[in-house]
Amino acid sequence: MHASADLESRGVPTVFIATEPFVNGAEAQARALGVEPIGLFVPHPIQDRTDDEVRVIADEAVAKIVTGLTTEQT
Repeated sequence: MHASADLESRGVPTVFIATEPFVNGAEAQARALGVEPIGLFVPHPIQDRTDDEVRVIADEAVAKIVTGLTTEQT
């Protein structure tokens, strides 16, 4: 989150990726930093998934990541 906030302040678009249990923590940290970085939350856990399962998660995330990086934020 700190890296995303720093890059965003320099005009570099970012999308941070975390798993779903970290939604509340990410929101709290964003508030503490005074930012609203774009985040993508994927299903949890990741580490025990097969390669094919991870590919499905990644395929579903790609469009959201591209949109977050290419859409001007207001």
